[in-house]
Amino acid sequence: MDSNGDDLPKKTQHYVSAVEVARKAGVSRSAVSRAFTPGASVSAKKREKIMAAAEELGYQVNDLARGLLARTSRLVGLVVTNPELGYRSHLVAALTKALIHRGSVPIVINTGRTEEELVAAQKTLFGYRAEATIILSGSPPSSFVELARRNGQPLIVLGRSETGADDVNIDNEGAGREAARVFLANGFTALGFAGTISRTPTTIERENGFCQEAAARGANVIMGHGGNSDYAGGQEAARQLFAGSDHPQAVFCVNDLVAFGLIDHVRRHTSLRIPEDLSVIGFDDIPEAAWETYNLTTFRQDPAVMAAHAVALLDQRQAEPDRPPMHDRLNTHIVVRGSARIPASFKL
Repeated sequence: MDSNGDDLPKKTQHYVSAVEVARKAGVSRSAVSRAFTPGASVSAKKREKIMAAAEELGYQVNDLARGLLARTSRLVGLVVTNPELGYRSHLVAALTKALIHRGSVPIVINTGRTEEELVAAQKTLFGYRAEATIILSGSPPSSFVELARRNGQPLIVLGRSETGADDVNIDNEGAGREAARVFLANGFTALGFAGTISRTPTTIERENGFCQEAAARGANVIMGHGGNSDYAGGQEAARQLFAGSDHPQAVFCVNDLVAFGLIDHVRRHTSLRIPEDLSVIGFDDIPEAAWETYNLTTFRQDPAVMAAHAVALLDQRQAEPDRPPMHDRLNTHIVVRGSARIPASFKL
């Protein structure tokens, strides 16, 4: 035998089969199948023997094969772009936890933003007969929704609306309006918005709410847009907002990651102090927002609540497949920390 072990016999992966469990327990193969099927007829004594044999051998039911035979599965696809970033990572974690508790098997499809990539994810999920698809980001093409409808597969969209699909949304516009009111209550007249060029329905709603409320109250809004809604995008937006002498007195950031980038840029490249000279409000309330480094005032978007509502919509859709599309709108609230001055008289 050489040092690479080329003469060693190749090992193949082996899963304990129902036939082996039947042989060990001294019963038929069908008896094993009935023992692992809820409600199936099998005597208590025989079930006990089968379970003991299965435990000793390490047998697990092949749920995927069983689902394929029945033309159903417990798989639920989570279609998401950049699932490792910011709030999205916490939402994926909350959804997988909620789905597992439900008895489903979550499968995360990390896809891009193009129609071709989303359609590829769609084909994968339909190929494995996933029982539902939940889209966390991106803009699903109409063909995605139509194919889901023809296959009778529930489609739930989070953070946006799509014709023919159930959705869960946050009151983004209302949060934007409240951010403007908080700043204006301090007497600020020059406000800033830190957003992103890669605009999504949620970021557009936050921007529109903020700018419309400011305009209605006679305040000027200076705009800064980074390439993406992440830390680097926040720094890029900050460079635009603070490039000249006419900089904002307070900035509403489209999310916490953008706020972190903006705060760090201001601290390193300007003489402004937060919150004495500049108030900053973010959105999402990810755990890092509470870190002493940022101490960020932000709007809370609870991933566990969002996940619970998504699962509830899935249950309702499966119970009433012909029901018209359902739209679940959640409120958010501001979490006050040290990055923004909040007047004591302001009613939150």
